[in-house]
Amino acid sequence: MSGLRDSLDLIRMVRPEAGTAAIDHEIQAERANSLSAAERRVIKAIAGLKTGGDREHWLAEAREAVWGYFVQRELIGFRRHTEVIADLGIPGEVLNGLGARPK
Repeated sequence: MSGLRDSLDLIRMVRPEAGTAAIDHEIQAERANSLSAAERRVIKAIAGLKTGGDREHWLAEAREAVWGYFVQRELIGFRRHTEVIADLGIPGEVLNGLGARPK
């Protein structure tokens, strides 16, 4: 990590705004990775819920995963979840556990 830090220090000395741009880029990339990981967790939990097995386990996992995913989305500015609920096929029973009402 010190190599990156040294490079950023050099960039800031030459062009201070470039250092900020590099950090902003890293933050955006981390947000995208985090959101992607949260979405994958939702997909896995919903698939587990559909396959059966320990239904209570998968329902709890799906609720926790969806809640985390919604939080991640809201942190980056996405306030509406209607489209991803439909796209990911999030069941009403999962949403009901979050206090949401399915349409």
